[in-house]
Amino acid sequence: MLRRVLLGVSRSPQIKKAVSAMPVSSGIVARFVAGETAPEAVLATEKLVSTGLNVTLDHLGEDVTDLAAATATADAYLELLKQLSEAGLTAHAEVSVKLSAVGQALPGDGEKIALENARTICLAARNAGTTVTLDMEDHTTTDSTLSILRELRQDFPETGAVLQAYLRRTEGDCRDLAHAGSRVRLCKGAYKEPESVAYQDKRAVDKAYVRAMKILLNGDGYPMIASHDPRLIAIAGSLADRARRERGSYEYQMLYGIRPEEQLRLSREGQTVRVYIPYGEDWYGYLVRRLAERPANLHFFARSLISKK
Repeated sequence: MLRRVLLGVSRSPQIKKAVSAMPVSSGIVARFVAGETAPEAVLATEKLVSTGLNVTLDHLGEDVTDLAAATATADAYLELLKQLSEAGLTAHAEVSVKLSAVGQALPGDGEKIALENARTICLAARNAGTTVTLDMEDHTTTDSTLSILRELRQDFPETGAVLQAYLRRTEGDCRDLAHAGSRVRLCKGAYKEPESVAYQDKRAVDKAYVRAMKILLNGDGYPMIASHDPRLIAIAGSLADRARRERGSYEYQMLYGIRPEEQLRLSREGQTVRVYIPYGEDWYGYLVRRLAERPANLHFFARSLISKK
């Protein structure tokens, strides 16, 4: 129930205005967001890479309905990739792109605009020696996102996909994408979705996640297991062993600021671990979804709000 309330709150303009007045350096925001600028994101990347971790970076923003804003987001990724390359980090850092941030939600030619912007980012990433993963958003965009993915993979087969276990369709999508050369990030899902398309009960979502993991780990692709749940991480390890997966043929992914000790533990055991680093000015929606995923963070959040006054 609390999760649903928080996801509803993420759409509230009044609450957004109040919370967005907080500086990005304050308490809860700095815990989950690396900063507002590319140099801050690169600095956070350098620190994590120096400890043996890998990174994927997300320039925050979504549901862009203005062409200039979509172009600006694409340009921000180009600048980020330039700075990552100059810092010698692209062997360990890639980027994650939300298609709605680069034009997908625009009326008329939105999907075409998003495809062209994503293609430009993919080319810049390849030239820099790294890759792009297309983030998945709410269920209304799934077909469009997978369609754009298919188009991009014709020229950039290394482009990664994201699937959300709580969607009822995801097992089928896993089967379609579990082929050689296909990088697939599996997460639980962080959007408020209707019961008709998504499992609502936590146990049902966990079971769906395990079913999807089995498909991916027994396939020929490169699974990216995105979870902070100790039980699911343990199950992933067991499934990888049963599938005779060598280390380096799959990876674990976790969010910036969540379970950093576990990230390092897995890395020290020889696992590939990638940290999802968000940065940028439009951090509000991202922050609320993190709170919804882990309501225990609300205590830290409330403390930050109190200290602001």
